[in-house]
Amino acid sequence: MELKPLWENPRLKGSSETYTALLAIPVGIKQKKNVDIVVRKFLSENCSVILFHYDGKVDGWRDLVWSDKAIHIVALNQTKWWFAKRFLHPDVVDIYDYIFLWDEDLGVENFHAGRYLRIMISEGLEISQPALDPRRSEIHHRITVRNRTGKVHRRVYGFHGSLNCSDDSRGPPCTGWVEGMAPVFSRAAWRCVWHLIQNDLIHGWGLDMKLGYCAQGDRTKKIGVIDSEFIIHQGIPSLGGSSADKPSRRGSHRGSRHSARRGSRRGSSERAAVKAQNDRSIDSRSHVRRQSTVELEMFRQRWDRAVREDEDWIDPFKHMRRNRAAT
Repeated sequence: MELKPLWENPRLKGSSETYTALLAIPVGIKQKKNVDIVVRKFLSENCSVILFHYDGKVDGWRDLVWSDKAIHIVALNQTKWWFAKRFLHPDVVDIYDYIFLWDEDLGVENFHAGRYLRIMISEGLEISQPALDPRRSEIHHRITVRNRTGKVHRRVYGFHGSLNCSDDSRGPPCTGWVEGMAPVFSRAAWRCVWHLIQNDLIHGWGLDMKLGYCAQGDRTKKIGVIDSEFIIHQGIPSLGGSSADKPSRRGSHRGSRHSARRGSRRGSSERAAVKAQNDRSIDSRSHVRRQSTVELEMFRQRWDRAVREDEDWIDPFKHMRRNRAAT
C-alpha cells in the first residue's frame, strides 16, 4: 500500500528504519478529528496509512495535510474485517514487517508507534496490542487492562466466570490472546490471520479466540499486551448508528423548558423526530448484534468441520494440554 513515484523507488537507496509498518483503519467522517491525531502519530514514524471509508465521505478528508499520503478505499457500511480480507492480502502487504489493524475510536495520547514496535521486536511478539487505560476506556476483557508495574504482560490472573486464570492457564482469555479492536501483527502472523478471516462473514467475531494458532509458536510467549505504550478505547459504535447521535440529558431538559414557554407543538415535533432517529439507530444496532451472533456460530461450526475433515490436523495446544495433564 506504500505510494511509489513512477521514476524511482526510494527504498532502493536504503533506509535508516529497521522496520516497516502499515496502519489500516476503518473510518467515518464523525471520527475525523480523532483519526487525524492517530494518523499523525504513525506518519511521524514513516509508517504507511490506509483508510477504509465505510460512510463514503472520502472528500471530507481532503483538507488534512497528510490526506494525499494515505491510500483511501471506499465501500459503504462495510466492517474492518471485510476491508482487510479484500485489500490487505498478504502478498500485497508483504513489504511491511508489521500490520496495525485498528478501530477509529482509539486515543493515542500515551502511545508512540516507534517505541511500541521496538518493544514488540525485543520481546519477540508476533501478535500484540497496546494496553488500555482502565480509567478512561471501555473494557471488555481483563487481559487488556494496563499493568502499571511492567512493560509487557502475557497473561492475567484471577477468576473469569467459572475459569480460574493462573500460571497453569494455556489459552484465552487468560493468556495467548488479544482483543480485535487494536491488534498488531507481524508479517508472518498476518499471513496466517488473513486466511482465518472468512470471506462471507463480515463481523470477525470469534476470530480473536483463534489468533493463537497464528502466533508462530507458543502463544503464551508470542502474544502479549504492551503496557508502556497504552491507549484509550472510547467504545463509540459506528456501523448501525453512533452514540454521538444521542442527545444529552441536559440538552433534552433545556429543550423541554423552552418549548413550554413558546408552545408545545414545535417542541413535541422535535422530540418526536429525535426519538424516531434514536429508535432507528437502536434498531440498526440490534440487527448488527444479531448478525454478529449468527456469524460467530457459523465460524465455530466451520472450524469444527475443518478439524474433522483434515486428517493431518494436529492441534498444538491440545497436545500441550494433554502433556500438562499427564505430568
